[in-house]
Amino acid sequence: MPFICLLLSGAALLVNGLAILGQLPRRDAAVFSLVLGGTQLVLGVVHLAGAGTGVHALLTAAGMFLFGLTYVYAGLDVLMGLGSKGLGWFCGMVAFVGLLLAGAWLDSDPLLAVLWVCWSVLWGLLFGSSALGVVRLEPFAGWALVLASQVTATVPAFLGLAGVWPRSAWMAWLATALLAVLFVVARALALKPVSPSRAAPRES
Repeated sequence: MPFICLLLSGAALLVNGLAILGQLPRRDAAVFSLVLGGTQLVLGVVHLAGAGTGVHALLTAAGMFLFGLTYVYAGLDVLMGLGSKGLGWFCGMVAFVGLLLAGAWLDSDPLLAVLWVCWSVLWGLLFGSSALGVVRLEPFAGWALVLASQVTATVPAFLGLAGVWPRSAWMAWLATALLAVLFVVARALALKPVSPSRAAPRES
């Protein structure tokens, strides 16, 4: 279940990143996020029912619920015109919890710990742009979501589903270096103007 949720998150991060960049209608991304987030919440409950209440099972379920709730809230925020500020503060809280989860996973699964640090940065960018009103962070957040969607979610999900999830420390260091480059590239792309697609206008 966790790897299926991670695979779904790869799609959600990509779609929402494109929406932030103006390449997809925000309402389209909102509906997708709502459906996908609701699915992840159901999968989280199923995971808990089958995996029990061990520490790793609870940590895994916590991550599934945090992602699912974020997508549901993001979808409702756009569809109901809530204004994004509440969503931004929620993202700030999740960014902090994500760092705690990274610390919890560090010994048993260093790669997952690195991924949680990356996801916390993504949530932090959304916190800055939505809750604090730092609009100039939006292009950076959009590109970071688009690039991170595949590197931190889709590819790791397939590794997990194939039963070859790497747990070595050197892989975690390699992932750290790759993600650092990813954010540098996202920042560079954010400095270039992006023309919104005519078929996908930005929506507030």
